[in-house]
Amino acid sequence: MKRSRREFLRDTGCGLTAAAIVSSLDRLSIVSAMVQQQPEVAADYKALVCVFFNGGSDCNNMVVSLDQFSSYSAARGDCSTPGATPNLGLAQSMLVPINPVSGGHFGLHPNFSPEVANPAQLAGLLGPWNQGKLAILCNYGSLLQPTTKAQYQSNAGGAFRPYQLFSHSDQINQQMSSIVKTTGQTGWGGRIADNTGSLNGVTVLPMNVSVSGTNLFETGVTSRQLAIGTGQLQTVLNLNWNGPASATPFTNGSSFRQLLGFDTGRALIKTSSDTMNQALSADQTLNQPDPMLTATFPGTSIGNQLKQVAKLIKIKDTLGMKRQIFFCQIGGFDTHTNETSADPTVPNGAGGQGNLLTQFSQAARAFYDEMGAQGNSNSVTLFTLSDFGRTFQASGSGAGSVGSDHAWGSHGFIMGGAVLGGTFYGAYPTLDVNGPDDDGGKRGRWIPTTSIDQYGATLAQWYGLPANLLTTVFPNLSKFATQSLGFLG
Repeated sequence: MKRSRREFLRDTGCGLTAAAIVSSLDRLSIVSAMVQQQPEVAADYKALVCVFFNGGSDCNNMVVSLDQFSSYSAARGDCSTPGATPNLGLAQSMLVPINPVSGGHFGLHPNFSPEVANPAQLAGLLGPWNQGKLAILCNYGSLLQPTTKAQYQSNAGGAFRPYQLFSHSDQINQQMSSIVKTTGQTGWGGRIADNTGSLNGVTVLPMNVSVSGTNLFETGVTSRQLAIGTGQLQTVLNLNWNGPASATPFTNGSSFRQLLGFDTGRALIKTSSDTMNQALSADQTLNQPDPMLTATFPGTSIGNQLKQVAKLIKIKDTLGMKRQIFFCQIGGFDTHTNETSADPTVPNGAGGQGNLLTQFSQAARAFYDEMGAQGNSNSVTLFTLSDFGRTFQASGSGAGSVGSDHAWGSHGFIMGGAVLGGTFYGAYPTLDVNGPDDDGGKRGRWIPTTSIDQYGATLAQWYGLPANLLTTVFPNLSKFATQSLGFLG
């Protein structure tokens, strides 16, 4: 039976596994928001690197107020004391002490800088902190508008409670989209790319690159994201062809390549053809030897992801890139149980959260060192996001059983040469399960004092998003008096 051109394109397209690139249906009315006039091609280079802590990391063990340590230990106990109930808290002697410029005395979870307790371990984040290149954003989260405890409890007109608060999927959506009243369909990283795409000029690769699968954060209205694997750049897209050899898309002028030029007046066909063309071009562009790196990256998942990002940044000039947004992810932070151990400084025996913080801190430190070696330190900013924080009150008890439950406000980490660090931004919460920052449930679910909109907008302004487009990307931003938190110079 004779097959139509469209049937051939549809069927053979199934053999080109370029799920790496997410298409945006740029001519459908459902996403007809027009991209406003964009800035000129950039003369410099800048990159944002998002590391997502999937599952909701317990901020209360990440950064501990030593000035409130009696409240902390009363609520959380001491993990180093056998039989203590609860035993979620870290002993003060385990914490890595820091004194932020913003005031107060605090301790970092020991696994943020594991070399302090064990010099044989790869270094963590204390070095960048002491150099003033690591900042901590305290108690940020999804907010409809500035919210007090009384307003949250009354929730007058439904104006003070984000959609489906405490739900993993919904709070991940809100962190990635900054849309907090409903389910967001595009991410704020994607919308930044929509409105700054011209900064790159004409390039083969999209502005947004993920090393951890396709994601909402980088999904735009008109921009695409490229999802690649780790390992050698020559193999990261893993494109393959299952059709006739004579039609292979990897050969210029083949019948498949010719078909990609037909029917482009139709939105769906044009989008599909553009996606395939971009996948093939990206595969060809990345088919080159890996650049040599200076830093030693740990062989963990997040270590390999950040290593891949470092390689792409090193060849940015070859790729012709001026602006890039990268997405990495580390999972396992949903620590209802086994959050810590009696000695969180033991390599690979620190409990669920402790082990993950070791992996993150060592990988992030290697990335920081590599950016310095490349001369790209001032051009690259790494930041963290997570679903939400976790309850100050412990969940469960006993070795291997104690953990924490879903909460709200959490802490973010921002690192890079342009970061005005060694200090805290936002407001650290009062550690009281019925205090002013508790939502009223008496479990220590902190009401955020800084919004995801303010966090993202500060990064976006540094990246090059014009001030007049901030509310286009962050539609809730106008409700907050401060649009830039000032952690980037």
